[in-house]
Amino acid sequence: MLLGIFRKMSRMQTIAVGFFVIIMIGTIMLMMPFSSRSGECTSFLTCLFTSASATCVTGLSVVDTFSHWSFIGQLILLILIQVGGLGFVTFGVGVSLLLNRRIRLKQRGLIRESVNVMEIGGVVRLVKMILKGTIFIEGAGALLLAIRFVPQMGWGKGIWYGIFHSISAFCNAGFDLMGYRQPSSSFTFYQEDAYVLVILMALIIVGSIGFFVWADLKKNKWHWKRYTLHTKMVLSISAVLILAGAVLFFILESNGLYQGFSLPDKICNALFSAVTPRTAGFNAVSNSGLCDASKMLTTVLMFIGGSPGSTAGGVKTTTVFVLLLHLRATYTRSGGCNIFGRRIEKDDIQKAAAVVVTNLTASLAISFIICAIQNLDIGDLMFEVVSAISTVGMSAGLTGELSAVSQILIIALMYIGRVGSLSFGLSFTDKKKLSHTKQPAEKITIG
Repeated sequence: MLLGIFRKMSRMQTIAVGFFVIIMIGTIMLMMPFSSRSGECTSFLTCLFTSASATCVTGLSVVDTFSHWSFIGQLILLILIQVGGLGFVTFGVGVSLLLNRRIRLKQRGLIRESVNVMEIGGVVRLVKMILKGTIFIEGAGALLLAIRFVPQMGWGKGIWYGIFHSISAFCNAGFDLMGYRQPSSSFTFYQEDAYVLVILMALIIVGSIGFFVWADLKKNKWHWKRYTLHTKMVLSISAVLILAGAVLFFILESNGLYQGFSLPDKICNALFSAVTPRTAGFNAVSNSGLCDASKMLTTVLMFIGGSPGSTAGGVKTTTVFVLLLHLRATYTRSGGCNIFGRRIEKDDIQKAAAVVVTNLTASLAISFIICAIQNLDIGDLMFEVVSAISTVGMSAGLTGELSAVSQILIIALMYIGRVGSLSFGLSFTDKKKLSHTKQPAEKITIG
């Protein structure tokens, strides 16, 4: 019966329902006594929040990951992070390939929607590359992190921490086990350890640029002119956001949170502060200690997020790039949105506008409702809300103060952010017959 229901669903509905099912399975597993350190059952809402956060690769948590969850609980979280980061469709196809099963047309269509590629041709080959690349990158990251962790923690714990944080960083999840030093401390104890911070940044960036960009880079190597327009846009705006963000953080926090750091450590922490909001969720300095301008900058970077078809969330880099090009075209009264010798289609501009407006509206609406329920600082609350819908996981310290209703609203935002606001909205109309009759046009005044 369940399979019959899935067959009747559209691709977007299948993806939305699939993520919901995984979240609920994770919730049930986390509620089991063996998942907690105390050996007692954890409340349903706490498990639901944690499962949704892990599956949606967000990182927000109402309990400290190390202090509350047992090794089995942490392993369940890691599996949810991996499945949520790559997408359950990718995993399902991977299993089918191992069993030598034929990938049907509907499955190929699901892959296309899941990894957000433009063409259905070659998607199976792309999945193979994604799985092999993920194993290699996460394995390399785990090994490099273990080199630092093993001398500090011993072999067993050091290797486990290397694996956990490599997967969490690559999937842009933001979960960490550093609570063994101090609850919710993230990587603040490594703020002067460039080795660890650089490895984490590398994993975050590779995971956030998108699988389609991987394929393009693998195919065309260092030949910039051969790259697709999508790849050129992703690499360009990603570099600008990281470098510009790092410069601003360096200026804003040199006499603040970075005070007392050496110049190399200041530069490293500024880069880390610019990279991790897109959308990994780790922090090497206290988010609550950031100045207001730095919090605002972090919120903007979280809202933008990573790139399409990646493990990252947010409205995506190409979305912002397209809207900026459209803004330039409007002010210069040019014929269209042109970049790198190519023109952006009108349909892409409309989709970009829809994504930004949807995310912004959802963020403002949920912030308003939570403010009406609880008396919380609006700046910190907006930080939390944008972190949720962009699946970042950074917090200014409000997560533990959220009421049950507020937690449910944050869960909804994380879910919408992982499925994709546009995909989530279209899942309600994908099977409906909509009228496309054009009404008479009439001029209105804008601005």
